[in-house]
Amino acid sequence: MESRLEQDLSCPICCELFRDPVLLTCSHSFCKVCLENWWEDKPLKTCPVCKRRSSKDHPPNNLALKNLVETFTEEKGQTAPAAEQTSPSPQQPECSLHSEKLRLFCLDHQELICLVCRDSRTHKDHRFSPIEEAASDLREQLRRNIKPLQDKLKVLDESRAQFDEAAAHISLQTKQTQTQIRAEFEKLHQFLRDEEESRMKALREEEEQKIQNMKDKMAAMSRDMEALSKTISETEEQLRAADASFLLQYKTAEERLQRCPLVEEPQIKRSDLIDQVKHLGNLGFNIWMNMKKLVQFFPVVLDPNTAGPDLILSEDLTSVRKGEWQKVPENPGRRSDGFVCGSEMFVTGTHSWEVEVGGKVWSVGVFGEVQRGADTKVGVWSICFTDGKYSAFSTTGTVKSLSVKNLQRVRVKLDFGTKTLTFTDLDTNTVLHTVTDSFTWLFPYLCTCDAPLKISPKSITVTE
Repeated sequence: MESRLEQDLSCPICCELFRDPVLLTCSHSFCKVCLENWWEDKPLKTCPVCKRRSSKDHPPNNLALKNLVETFTEEKGQTAPAAEQTSPSPQQPECSLHSEKLRLFCLDHQELICLVCRDSRTHKDHRFSPIEEAASDLREQLRRNIKPLQDKLKVLDESRAQFDEAAAHISLQTKQTQTQIRAEFEKLHQFLRDEEESRMKALREEEEQKIQNMKDKMAAMSRDMEALSKTISETEEQLRAADASFLLQYKTAEERLQRCPLVEEPQIKRSDLIDQVKHLGNLGFNIWMNMKKLVQFFPVVLDPNTAGPDLILSEDLTSVRKGEWQKVPENPGRRSDGFVCGSEMFVTGTHSWEVEVGGKVWSVGVFGEVQRGADTKVGVWSICFTDGKYSAFSTTGTVKSLSVKNLQRVRVKLDFGTKTLTFTDLDTNTVLHTVTDSFTWLFPYLCTCDAPLKISPKSITVTE
């Protein structure tokens, strides 16, 4: 019972009776000095027993436990350990085989032994060390062994913070993207509403025009009918007259009939009806054709997740400019020197895109991989403007000066069939630089240190 009580009143770290015990929030207690030494150089203050994180850097004293230790030591006739004692008397454990004090540490078996064990055959020719020296050496070894784990924990803690920031950035990206999607659809919805109203207006105008045309024809027909009815009535009246009177008026009646010839019977023409074909024929296609004026197609779209923190992209992801430094995740593929990449990697086919350039420092081109025999190399090929001069830069590190002046629009053309990359001045249609190499994959990229660079839209054609 006494041995069990002594064990319960011992610090889990030093295995001795508690000295100035402190209490953690997880209910475990430790000597104040032992806990401070344990927490030294550790990024997180965790319980040595259950590893639960402590909510306090300076845990309170466990006075109840301290009183129990003092009572226990008094009953054993010992002096209670105090905080000011620098070398308290340790509770020396005994050997389970010989009931002797454990005074040595066997370096070969890595265990505590007594003097009788040392002279036994079990530990013959073994190396021994005093307990104090062995504990000091092994503590130092344990500190060295735990250092990589502490470093790894620190790295993971920093990574967790980065992931928290990335999650917040994802939420921000989602809100921004939702806003832009709604704005884009609102433009399309407004276009469709305007297109519907325009077509309904044209239909109403045609309806009014053709109904009025019908009314005009009906009015003319009514006049003709009235004249015919009058002639018929007068003639029928003469027919009913006596023979002498009839004969006297016959010539007049005949002349009246001759002056009123039979009018052509009116007919409803196809053009008098609503031209439904004009309003309904290929309606969706015609609306879509008109929509071409509203939509644009860009052969290269920029990827915001590759843009440097100092760059600002347009809402349609087709232009980039220098701006204020922003907090963005440090994901692979993102550079911090004014670069932004295209969203699509080219590995085959023919591709071309045009860039509106300007500013004091900029670069337009591609980066990617080339095959050189059995080796592969990553390189950059571009047209640059810096220090007031234009130049062509290649992956070999060579720089070729260009004699062009006031370059405003550059076309980049990539042909995987001929493995050719061409840069052209669009305003003069002059080839600035041509590269032929064994490209395997390439990404477009833009780089600016001040003014915007913008991808130009392609014209849209429809073949019927």
